Amino acid sequence: MTERALRLGTRRSKLAMAQSGHVADAVRQLTGRPVELVEITTYGDTSREHLAQIGGTGVFVAALRDALLADEVDFAVHSLKDLPTAQHPDLVLAAIPEREDPRDVLVARPGLTLATLPAGARVGTGSPRRMAQLNAYARSHGLTIETVPIRGNIDTRVGYVRSGELDAVVLAAAGLNRIGGTEELTGSLSVDHLSVDTVLPAPGQGALAVECAASHADLVATLAELDDPYTRAAVTAERSLLAALEAGCSAPVGALADLLADGPGHGQVVTEMRLRGVVGTTDGSTLVQLSTTGPVPTSYDEAVALGRELADEMLAKGAAGLMGERAL
Repeated sequence: MTERALRLGTRRSKLAMAQSGHVADAVRQLTGRPVELVEITTYGDTSREHLAQIGGTGVFVAALRDALLADEVDFAVHSLKDLPTAQHPDLVLAAIPEREDPRDVLVARPGLTLATLPAGARVGTGSPRRMAQLNAYARSHGLTIETVPIRGNIDTRVGYVRSGELDAVVLAAAGLNRIGGTEELTGSLSVDHLSVDTVLPAPGQGALAVECAASHADLVATLAELDDPYTRAAVTAERSLLAALEAGCSAPVGALADLLADGPGHGQVVTEMRLRGVVGTTDGSTLVQLSTTGPVPTSYDEAVALGRELADEMLAKGAAGLMGERAL
């Protein structure tokens, strides 16, 4: 008798289906069992309001978690940056696979990059974090740009540039890569990968979260084999910073933890982790941007401590006063 298929809960968007498809393939290889995708519509998918208004964090996750708790699916795949920072008492983050490119990309009219945007350029993004950093970049380079709040899937957003309604939009590189790369989607449009020195990504950007019910111990143990310990340490530190700033995913917070090796060349040993954080007003007039470096965390608690430490320094520099700003 063949084992029944494992049911993987996923959002219905093209990107979510692609992400979940990658994980499904890995689980099939790992277990030898069939995996079927169960499509679930979340509030974040159906609401047309801006994320900052509908509560931001959790709006793409709640319906998937409900399905897990009702045993309608065996495990679910989320974009980690959509996951609330507080752990759900009955669910386990069983795996965080190796991270995709965490950077943001500017998809612009042909020939344009961030550095060559014309005066008054209209740049679309639904993210207060991106608005804050893009506007700060523009201010420091004597540029005038207008950040325009947008929603919608990747095709819709790229369509605004293609139609000429916007000069550029900012997207996550990981999303573009996961749905088949930039060529096919963007065609003749210009694609500029933004340096993390210019725009820090959202905490956890580029990483996936594989979640299942804590009661399914065997499945938890199996899925754990997909976990990448370095990615987990990095995103745990980033999310700890976000939690300590008491900010949801609609807040203007960027964070990135990366690993520092002991010198160039192959066979290098990773010895330290650098965590960078930024918080700012959406108009870019005020940014608090700091970083800290420490030994690579070897436990959850050490990773959390790294994030908290940097958050405390940022709060001491006035970050709290910037958190109340919401882009409407």
